[in-house]
Amino acid sequence: MVHYTCDMCGKPLLADEDTRYVVKIEVHAAYDPMEITDEDLAKDQNGEIQDLLDQMADMDAEKLEEQVYKSFRFDLCPSCQAKYLQDPLFRSVRKRIPFGDN
Repeated sequence: MVHYTCDMCGKPLLADEDTRYVVKIEVHAAYDPMEITDEDLAKDQNGEIQDLLDQMADMDAEKLEEQVYKSFRFDLCPSCQAKYLQDPLFRSVRKRIPFGDN
């Protein structure tokens, strides 16, 4: 049997008992439609692509991928699901953390 645990509070969640909630988050780069100009068409696209490939050659593949797309999946108990829906970006927590003047 698969065992689930609430990813916020750690409470064990059994598949055949109380409601279990799944939160899926996808973060991806947003691309706005571009207007292609004659200047864009006149550029050496092959050269630009090669430059990008050269820049990426020494970069970590996982970090490159995270710049484009990353997904998360969390299991929550009913109590934590209610808290999550009230403040999904945890803004209230950030307001309570005092930051010193640097």
